[in-house]
Amino acid sequence: MVASMAAFTINDALVKLVGQSIPLFQLVAMRGALATVLVFILARHLGALHIEFPRHDRWLIIFRCVAELVATFFFLTALMHMPLANVTAVLQALPLTVTLGAALFFGEVIGWRRIAAITLGFVGMLLIVRPGPEGFSIYAIYALVAVASVTVRDLITRRMSAEVPSMVVTLATSLSITLAATAASLIEGWAPVSTSSGAMVAGAAVFVLMGYLFSVMVMRVGEIGFVAPFRYSSLIWALGLGWAVFGDWPDAITMLGAVLVVGAGMFTLFRERSRHADE
Repeated sequence: MVASMAAFTINDALVKLVGQSIPLFQLVAMRGALATVLVFILARHLGALHIEFPRHDRWLIIFRCVAELVATFFFLTALMHMPLANVTAVLQALPLTVTLGAALFFGEVIGWRRIAAITLGFVGMLLIVRPGPEGFSIYAIYALVAVASVTVRDLITRRMSAEVPSMVVTLATSLSITLAATAASLIEGWAPVSTSSGAMVAGAAVFVLMGYLFSVMVMRVGEIGFVAPFRYSSLIWALGLGWAVFGDWPDAITMLGAVLVVGAGMFTLFRERSRHADE
């Protein structure tokens, strides 16, 4: 799981770097094309390309792809204009938002302890995206929209049948993002791609694949309740890469917000694990 989070964060850093010279939709289209090919090869190797599953799951996959499209646009736009660690810290609220969403929409019961943790986590998120000297950043709102979209995506994923292979969902998502970005890039226009930029785009695609691969591997053999908290290692990678590559380091208030979000998220995961153990 730590390797998976490292791969995803390195992908984010490469995208942020190359995004300074290539338009966003062109970048996403190029990365997506290569990533889709790599995911297809991996899915064939794992024998996970069968699509014989209930019809309602196909609609769920479509809705999930739409949510992923929205999340990708808002996340990458925020990433281009905010420090890597700040955007990553906002995303650490996902276990909290998914838990809250499951309670609101699926009727899952959450106790007062998890409600308190969710509230504390949201306070931490507000500290991260707080108004600065120039006023509230629109890109902080973009990061929050990305969190909301990924929450919808994960809630949709929870409703899918066990018969749906994870790699089929991944392939459908990658392909839909690639097609949508390609269509948008025709309007936005393409820029010349240097050798170094092309190499970074290819590297980003490879690291995305590695992130998915490691995540699938650990979810197939590891106890989810144990490995899930290690998702928060992405914040450590983001802090290191943000400082080493971009010279960014969050201020004290942002770090306090990140600590609150991570602490609340880990407590929520711990309570979830304890509840399942009691059942």
